[in-house]
Amino acid sequence: MVMNSFSFQPVVHAVPPEAPRFTVLGAGHGGLAMAGHLALMGFQVSLYNRSDERLEPIRQSGGITLNGVVEGFAPLSVITSNMEEALAEADVIMVVVPANAHSWLAEKAAPYLRDGHIVVLHPGRTGGALEFLHVVASKGVRVDATIAEAQTLIYTARNNNPAQVTIYGIKNNVPVAALPGHNTANVVKTLRTALPQFVSGSNVLKTSLDNIGAIFHPGLLILNATRVEATRGGFDFYTDGVTPSISKVLEAMDAERVAVAEALGIRAMTARTWLYVAYDAAGRTLYEAIQNNQGYKGIKAPTGLFHRYITEDIPMSLVPIAALGELLDVPTPTIRSMIHLGSLLLGEDYWRQGRTKEKMGIDGLSATEIRRFVMEGGLAWLKEKEKS
Repeated sequence: MVMNSFSFQPVVHAVPPEAPRFTVLGAGHGGLAMAGHLALMGFQVSLYNRSDERLEPIRQSGGITLNGVVEGFAPLSVITSNMEEALAEADVIMVVVPANAHSWLAEKAAPYLRDGHIVVLHPGRTGGALEFLHVVASKGVRVDATIAEAQTLIYTARNNNPAQVTIYGIKNNVPVAALPGHNTANVVKTLRTALPQFVSGSNVLKTSLDNIGAIFHPGLLILNATRVEATRGGFDFYTDGVTPSISKVLEAMDAERVAVAEALGIRAMTARTWLYVAYDAAGRTLYEAIQNNQGYKGIKAPTGLFHRYITEDIPMSLVPIAALGELLDVPTPTIRSMIHLGSLLLGEDYWRQGRTKEKMGIDGLSATEIRRFVMEGGLAWLKEKEKS
């Protein structure tokens, strides 16, 4: 399965008569790409953003202008900062925001979710679907809605101005898994009416723990902190930033991630294998594989430490991995060190901000109980459980 290869030909097909209606939550790079692409293909699309000011240029133009591998003007049905209005006609709700905002959006969307809704965190990072479900459930919502998560963002895109976005590439395969797991087939079938690149993932634990960015992003930025601050990112992040010594730390983090997955009965892909599958980059060590990856050539480092590689990937990727490790008695000393260092560097408490086992709603569960919950659990399941 090639997870990070790209398609440079837009998918053109007739919209089926019973096509799902989409709402996209988030008007950033990915949100504009998702909303614009879906609308350009003829689907009914509503766009929501927390800040109404961000939406005003889109509202004035009536839609989004797309450039790149997909080109054209995409008119939107609804452009709003009102959550009730945004979800009123939706069948599928695509949550395309940084993972730090998932909990907030879950709280705001909870009163307006209804039977049949499909919510897709795009992507979920680690534990996204579990956290979203836990927040919605804590509000007393017990509708028959499905929460799902994608393993990664389907687009490589940048918005050029508030009403225009350039899509540089569309991934060929993006695994999606649902909560409860037995709804995954229906979720993927629905999504594939618009985007056939979505494929079935095993479960939300697999999509969460195959989050390779959790290894490559925060560890590499933290270990290059001095160089980033001295040069303001004036070096190639992966080729210059990954030395043999630094790669040993990344390999240790990766081994801990794989061990946590194994404790849950999941075979997670190692970072070195992922590089080969995604980029045909081989090597006897992680260092060699990274250096042999032509796709990383020329990618510059962040210009500072206040970057999503730390602010998002530590609390929303590393913290939940460490939390699962603690719950399952799997040591994660290297990952925990990175969480501690990232917190020190930016003066934050990422343990408090991050996805803990309590925030994911799995505190006190065994590995068997967690596996059972991701396959059977959901808002409707909670409703039936409470009745009994």
